[in-house]
Amino acid sequence: MDYPVIAESEGIKLKPELMEIEKLYYCIFQDKVMLFFKDQNELLNCYEIEDKEIVDTVKSSSTENIENVLQKFVDKENVNH
Repeated sequence: MDYPVIAESEGIKLKPELMEIEKLYYCIFQDKVMLFFKDQNELLNCYEIEDKEIVDTVKSSSTENIENVLQKFVDKENVNH
C-alpha cells in the first residue's frame, strides 16, 4: 500500500482514501513535522510541530519510533493537561 502522505518541493500531497481511521501519519516539510490522521467521522486532522529538537529527533528516527518520540514530547511538556 502506498503511504498516504508525501512531501514534495511544491507542497504536501495527501491521499485520505488510503488512510486508516485513527492511525497517525507524518512527513517532514520545510523543517516542520506535519502530522495527519483521519478520525472516526473521517475528518482529516493536521498538526504542525516546529520545535527544532523534535524535528531533528524525528529526522534521525526510524518510522517505527516516531510515535514514541512524539509521546515523550507530550509527556515532557505535559501537553495533555
